Amino acid sequence: MKAYKDMSREELLQLKSVLEDLYKEFKGRGLSLDMSRGKPSAEQLDLSMGMMDVLDCFTDLRCEVGIDCRNYGVMDGVPEAKRLLGELIEVPADNIIIYGNSSLNVMFDVVSHAYTHGVMGMTPWCKQENVKFLCPVPGYDRHFAITEYFGIDMINVPMLEDGPDMDMIEKLVSENDTIKGIWCVPKYSNPQGITYSDETVRRFANLKPAAKDFRIFWDNAYNVHHLYAEPRDIILEILNECEKAGNPDMVYKFSSTSKISFPGSGVAAISASQANLADLKKRLKVSTIGHDKLNQLRHVRYFKSINGIMKQMEKHAAIMRPKFEAVIDMLEKELGGLEIGSWIKPHGGYFISFDSLDGCAKKIVRLAKEAGVVMTDAGATYPYGKDPHDSNIRIAPSFPPINELITAMELFILCVKLVSVEKILEMK
Repeated sequence: MKAYKDMSREELLQLKSVLEDLYKEFKGRGLSLDMSRGKPSAEQLDLSMGMMDVLDCFTDLRCEVGIDCRNYGVMDGVPEAKRLLGELIEVPADNIIIYGNSSLNVMFDVVSHAYTHGVMGMTPWCKQENVKFLCPVPGYDRHFAITEYFGIDMINVPMLEDGPDMDMIEKLVSENDTIKGIWCVPKYSNPQGITYSDETVRRFANLKPAAKDFRIFWDNAYNVHHLYAEPRDIILEILNECEKAGNPDMVYKFSSTSKISFPGSGVAAISASQANLADLKKRLKVSTIGHDKLNQLRHVRYFKSINGIMKQMEKHAAIMRPKFEAVIDMLEKELGGLEIGSWIKPHGGYFISFDSLDGCAKKIVRLAKEAGVVMTDAGATYPYGKDPHDSNIRIAPSFPPINELITAMELFILCVKLVSVEKILEMK
């Protein structure tokens, strides 16, 4: 297949005409397809419907230590839920606080605590000047939205094949005490599907931050979200590595069952050192008398152990895998060799990251939307929605049925071709 850049101007103009006709045809179909977020499909949600039958009016609703889960109390989670989430997060149950249904809410709460009251008794971030966060890019838009909400300046850090640029991180963190944290999705990252290497995790654990209140925000969202039995990415456990490095308090680790059971009714948790947890519990004592213990009980009695969760994730993978493979196959078949885009084939997670020619992403997404396919806004994977290259697009294959996904990808690929031809013609 001939690369577009190697075509003559006449060849490109002829191709542009053909692509424009195809695009007009797509617009005439009246499509209305949604690929804007990484939501589980209805088929995936059906996997957890048995959870609705675990508790009923005849069920003993006491946890294993005899506490009535219908009532107030147990601020940090019932013991069996802490044990189950501990297996999921790969930390001891004693290092966990169970929250409500959303890990994003936990992250917001932890940033809010640091901003208004400080980390472990230190000066609140709101009383410090020019507080900054490091943001591996492309990354998760909702992470960036939290720090932007609090007026925290964000610094882009490029993602490499084995994780974020650690040379850059080590230098910035060690030299600048206004840098208070870094967002991380260490396994099957959003949106690229990259898993941090052992060396990257160890370098994180051995950071020497100038700010004593610097924290790594380790969002372990996709720890068990494998697409394949093999290859299956494995990552070092960050709390253990920080402990070994003499930095036990440097990390907050977040997780939830949101894309394991029900996204709107999962169980979220934070794991951290005992000192960090004691600090966070001061806020919890004021903000809640305890989270939803019945939901915690429901999850424990349905999954029973990490083995139950892993069996559930195999079912999720069986639904997700054909969708991811359809997207990758179409990209390789239709765009391979044209030199107008690049992508990564992930082993897990929820997204495929696509990079267009510089200056093309916003127009590709706009044209797709005008023809009936809504995608994540171009630029969303960067702080402030500003992709300096205007090239990154997050593809979310999970939600549509596979026939709709294929139609959406046909349109997306057409838009990539059309916008790329126009871009190259501008440079001829």
